[in-house]
Amino acid sequence: MTASTLASPAILTRRALLAGLGAASSLVLLHPFAARAAANQAHLRILETTDIHVHVYPYDYYGDKPNDTLGLSRTASLIDAIRAEAGNSFLVDNGDFLQGNPLGDYMAYQKGLKEGDVHPVIRAMNLLGYEAGTLGNHEFNYGLDFMFKALGGANFPYVCANLTKGQLASDPKKDDLFFKPFTIVEKTVTDGAGATSPLKIGLIGFVPPQIMLWDAKNLEGKAMTRDIVEAARAWVPVMKEQGADIIVALSHSGIDGTGQSDRMENASLYLAGVDGIDAILTGHQHLVFPGPKSFDGIAGVDPVKGALQGKPAVMAGFWGSHLGLIDLLLERDGKSWKVVDFTTEARPIYHREDKKVVADVVDRADILTAAKPEHEATLTYVRTPVGKSAAPLYSYFALVADDPSVQIVSQAQMWYIKDMLKETQWKDLAVLSAAAPFKAGGRGGPDYYTDVPAGDIAIKNVADLYLYPNTVQAVKINGAQVKDWLEMSAGLFNQLKPGEKDQPLIAAGFPSYNFDVIDGVTYEIDLSQPARFDNDGKLVHPEANRIVDLKFGGKPIDPAQDFVVATNNYRAGGGGKFPAIAADKVIFAAPDTNRDVIVRYIHDQGTINPSADDNWRIKALPGTTATFESGPKARGLIATVKGAKIEDAGDGAEGFAKFRLVL
Repeated sequence: MTASTLASPAILTRRALLAGLGAASSLVLLHPFAARAAANQAHLRILETTDIHVHVYPYDYYGDKPNDTLGLSRTASLIDAIRAEAGNSFLVDNGDFLQGNPLGDYMAYQKGLKEGDVHPVIRAMNLLGYEAGTLGNHEFNYGLDFMFKALGGANFPYVCANLTKGQLASDPKKDDLFFKPFTIVEKTVTDGAGATSPLKIGLIGFVPPQIMLWDAKNLEGKAMTRDIVEAARAWVPVMKEQGADIIVALSHSGIDGTGQSDRMENASLYLAGVDGIDAILTGHQHLVFPGPKSFDGIAGVDPVKGALQGKPAVMAGFWGSHLGLIDLLLERDGKSWKVVDFTTEARPIYHREDKKVVADVVDRADILTAAKPEHEATLTYVRTPVGKSAAPLYSYFALVADDPSVQIVSQAQMWYIKDMLKETQWKDLAVLSAAAPFKAGGRGGPDYYTDVPAGDIAIKNVADLYLYPNTVQAVKINGAQVKDWLEMSAGLFNQLKPGEKDQPLIAAGFPSYNFDVIDGVTYEIDLSQPARFDNDGKLVHPEANRIVDLKFGGKPIDPAQDFVVATNNYRAGGGGKFPAIAADKVIFAAPDTNRDVIVRYIHDQGTINPSADDNWRIKALPGTTATFESGPKARGLIATVKGAKIEDAGDGAEGFAKFRLVL
C-alpha cells in the first residue's frame, strides 16, 4: 500500500491552509511549473527524507517527553499534500535511518531481528511509497548482519555505488558492490497539453568513504569504499546508456567548499559537477539547504536558489524536521527530456513563535501504529534504573567551563581502560581520558542539552550523556601530541581581542562533539591566540599556543612522556581529523560501547558524585568579555559553574538564552 492510497491528514500550517491543502479541502494550489507547463513540458517533483535516525515518533526518549520538532510521523503528514501540488512526483530516502536514538539501540541490542522481522522504521517507511533509498554512515553502526536484516524488510530498493565487498577493483565498474549502484525508475508523466509520455529516472546512491574509519570494527576485511565523485563519473554514463532521461544523486554527503580531495566526506558540491547528473539530494550534515544561514560564501553554492554548480540541490535537515523538495520543469526534445528550470525547498514540520515551538502538522496515524509496539518497549527499556547520582548532570555550560556531564564519561572511560590494561605491557603508563559534550545546543535547538536531575540514573539518562553507540578505544601518544589534541579542540573558540566587550565566543561551524576535554591533566585556553589548527587538522598558525600551563601531576607536561588516552573508535580512527590521532596509535579496541561502560561504572559505584573538577578553564583576559548562547534553563545553574564567571545577557536567537563570560 502506498501513501497515495491513504487518507490525507489534517495539515495545520498557515501555508497549507492558504493553499487549500487541509484534509477536508478540495482545492489544491499547484506548483507554478505544473500550472504553466506547455505541450512537451512536464513538472516533476522529487521528495526527500534524510537523517531520520529512527525518529518515527515525535518523541525525545532522552528527555522522556514529546517533541514537536521531529518524527517521521510528522514528515509523512506533509507527503500526501505535497504530492497533490504536482501531477508527477516520487519519494526517496537519503540514509541514516537505522541508528540515532534509544529505539534503534533497543532493536539492535535488546530485541534483535530474526529472519522475516521488519524493523519498525522500515515498517513505517514502507507505508510512504519510496522509490529507492541509499545508505548513510550510521547504517553500519550495528554491524553488517543487522543492517542487511533490516534492509531485507524494505519494499523498495537500496542503491550505493561506492561500497564494495573486499578491495577495490582496477575500475569502479568492476567493483564487487554490496548493492546495485543505481536503479532506473520508469514513470508516465503528463505534459502541459495533457499528453502522457514515459520518463526514465535514474537514481544513484553514495555513502561517505569514512565509514571505513568510523566503523572499522564492523567493516575491516569485509568492505571498502571508493571516492564518491570517482564512482559517479564511472556509473553515470552507464545510466545514460541504459536510457535514463534524468539522473538524481542520492548523496549521503554534505557540502564542503574547501576544494575537491580524494575520498572526501562532504563531496556533494563536486558531485554536482559530474556531467549527466541533473539533481543532488544531500544530507549527513544535519543542516537545511537552501537557506540563508548555511553555506554562504562558498563558490559554486547558491543558498537562495538551492543550487550546487548550477544544479538543483536540497538538504532536508534531520530527524524528520523537514521534507526536501526539488521541482523540475522538464522539456521533451525529440525522444529525450532535459531540465529547463527548477526550484528547491526544505519544508519544515514546525516553526517558532515567541520562542516556542509550534507544530505545523499532526501525526499520520498509520505511521505511529507501525512502530507502536517497539516504541512502547523502548520506553520501558530507557526507564530502567542502573544507579544513582548525588548531583545533577547537565551540559548547559559544557563549552565554556569544566562540566559534570563530560566528567562522568571520562571517569567511566578511565576506570574501564585502567582495568583492561592492568595485565598488559602498558599497565605502567598514565591513563588520561578524552570526552566531548554531545548535547550542547547548536543545530539541536535550545532544549538540546543533557539535563539529568540528582537521584535515580536510568538507561535513558546514560544515552543522554552519550548519544552514539561508539566503542571504547585507547591510544598511546606522547605529551606533545596531548597538547596538539587540545589545540585542535580549542578551535571551538573565536580569537578574542583583549579589552574588548561582548565578542562572540563560539566559532561558527565547529561541532561540539569535536570539543574534546582531556581529564588527567590541567590546562588553560588562551583565546588571545589564533587557533593553531583549522577544522581539517591543518597547521595554520604554527606560532600559536592556545593551550597554556598544561600540567600532569602538578608539573609541566613532558612532551616526550607516553600516555594512554581513553577515547572512542570514531576519534581513535581519525574522526574529526585531529593531528596525530589515527588508527596506528590504537593499543586497545574494546568490544564494549562507551554507553555500556558508563552503565557498568554507575552500577559498580552505586551512587556517583559527578561534580566537575575544574581541570581546565579559559585564561583570564582582564577587561574582556565574550558572549555565547545556551538553553534558557541554564539561567538557574550559573552559580554552580566552577572556573568561570558567567552573567545573564538576555535573550538569544530562536529560543536560546544569551550569556556573558567575564574574562
